[in-house]
Amino acid sequence: MDIRQLTYFVAVAKHKSFTKAALALHVTQPTLSKMVRNLEEEMEVMLFDRSSRQIGLTDAGAVVYEQAQKIIHSVDDLSMSLYDVMNLKKGKIKIGLPPVISTLFFPTIIAEFQRAYPEVSIVLAEDGAKTVERKVYDGDVDLGFVMLPVDKEKFDVVPFVDQEIKLLVHESHPLSHHETIDLIEFKDDPFLLLSKEFTLNSRTVEFCISEGFTPKIAYESSQWDFIVGMVEKNLGVTLMPKLICDRVKNGPFKMISLTHTFPWRLGIIMAKNRYVPYVSREFISLVEKLPKV
Repeated sequence: MDIRQLTYFVAVAKHKSFTKAALALHVTQPTLSKMVRNLEEEMEVMLFDRSSRQIGLTDAGAVVYEQAQKIIHSVDDLSMSLYDVMNLKKGKIKIGLPPVISTLFFPTIIAEFQRAYPEVSIVLAEDGAKTVERKVYDGDVDLGFVMLPVDKEKFDVVPFVDQEIKLLVHESHPLSHHETIDLIEFKDDPFLLLSKEFTLNSRTVEFCISEGFTPKIAYESSQWDFIVGMVEKNLGVTLMPKLICDRVKNGPFKMISLTHTFPWRLGIIMAKNRYVPYVSREFISLVEKLPKV
């Protein structure tokens, strides 16, 4: 038994006709018939019921058909994997990620990856995490960087960052002298949030509600630096990842820890049960080797 015999057998089963299968495979019908007959003799079973005009699978044929498809798919995956390895020096990887993540991490990641694979191009699609999840699931991008958790029925996840969300206020705020505080103390303050397409928007609202109040949202923006600029003008308070708060610590701000921790966990997501190209796996491997933050 070889892969060509199984391929020919599957084609006949799908087309329910030796003539149509031969046309699809670009072989003569006698060649196809002989190949299938040899397979039947080798297995010592009849695979097709040839008693009517439209042939059908026997019970044994149905079992072989199911397993043959799996074998053919496995061989196809093997071929793709080998092609990936042979062509790793050239290629393209499409990555979806929110602007917050691209600003904080990606200059370093891209520099490291292109040092190792200079002819592999990286195409970035900057969107909110909810859009990134959809694009990964639909196959529009190879990988996505998003805030966790996500639906593990739909995605495979590689954890990437585990930090805390901090409260960022203007240094003149009456409560800015606190190092740690209950968030409900800010229930009357205007809140500045990332736009609704960002997971952090809904998670912030949910966290505030769990703390005992619904936030009064003054402004929403897709740009974290705009939100920080609004805090700088004392137009509200915001909840931001510690990494961003650290970036602006020399400005007129105060970063305050929360009594009840608000986690900020990021991960790389891939669509479940979908082939992940070798170059994408190499990219993930590189990210995993970078210093954790």
